[in-house]
Amino acid sequence: MAARLDGQFELVCGAFSADPFKSLVSGKKLYLAHDRCYASYEQMFIEESKLDESIRMDVAVIVTPNHLHYPVAKMALEYGFHVISDKPATIDLTQAIALKQQLLSSDLLYGLTHTYNGYPMVKEAKHRIAAGELGTIRKVLVEYSQGWLSSQDDEDSKQAAWRLDPQQSGISCCVGDIGVHAANLAEYVSGLSIEQVCASLTSNVEDRVLDDDASIMLSFNSGAHGVLLSSQIAIGEENRLTLRIYGDKASLEWSQMEPNSLTIKHPDATSVIRTGVGAISPLATACTRTPAGHPEGYIEAFANIYKQFAAKLNARLDNLPESAFSLDLPGIDAAITGMAFIEGVVAASQGEAKWHKLPSIELGDSLNAAD
Repeated sequence: MAARLDGQFELVCGAFSADPFKSLVSGKKLYLAHDRCYASYEQMFIEESKLDESIRMDVAVIVTPNHLHYPVAKMALEYGFHVISDKPATIDLTQAIALKQQLLSSDLLYGLTHTYNGYPMVKEAKHRIAAGELGTIRKVLVEYSQGWLSSQDDEDSKQAAWRLDPQQSGISCCVGDIGVHAANLAEYVSGLSIEQVCASLTSNVEDRVLDDDASIMLSFNSGAHGVLLSSQIAIGEENRLTLRIYGDKASLEWSQMEPNSLTIKHPDATSVIRTGVGAISPLATACTRTPAGHPEGYIEAFANIYKQFAAKLNARLDNLPESAFSLDLPGIDAAITGMAFIEGVVAASQGEAKWHKLPSIELGDSLNAAD
């Protein structure tokens, strides 16, 4: 739905399940040609690569459990297809670095669906901070709370089962699933980088192996500090993603549950910026589709990621310079940053020291230079 919203993408083929029969049935339900419905992603890449460029797929979209993100992306690139992937991009940092190496040796594009970056008021918040409206950033508070895994009974669903399985999810459930979204949002809007963390990850349901709740203190590269709360056992919460950033001149607040509003607070006044109202930044404008008062929601935010990817690809095809809009797309560096955060937080929670420095994302650059 999101990919199709702006008329830039068309679904032409797919492998839709690990079960070959289910994959074919799903493709039929999506009205795809029978010969473009594949029993596996391996078959899809092999067969699609044989087709004429005018009809074969251009971009592979990866929406699988985490353990498949890297092998699917790796094979897509090997067969010459661009990639848009769910986060986390890989199941560990080593894979993320290997994926960057593979991308650097190709001319293919990679996008990561950090969806919440796509909201117009998130773009506006980023712009306001970059323009200096908040002054020097002192404190960042970000929270992503859900309640859908609060009991053992909640583990029966397919979505829960793979997220709680280390073989499919990786070393973290809560932080890997939603905590990394919160960290990305904090860094994206503030323009700062998380350097160190002090973390406590817990599992609150009997026999649950992976974390379902996280309390994390953050230390940024600028000297600013913050707190990240992430939970999947917060009963009554749906997708409570909120961000508050405090500077020495002003502060701002944004909530995913009320995405059309951005609150800016000064010592003597508070203002609410609304999507589609008044003069807003070019990036926020480019991500706004509907007139003021008509909510821009989750599907639209997701669509903006696809729209940015299409703009990047079209610039490549037309041999034109990229716009600020396409350059704002989360890519492989965001993928590496996310995996470094997940691994660093898990290590911090398991360690004895108060503060743990996150794995350096420069590691990927040094390995590339060595190769």
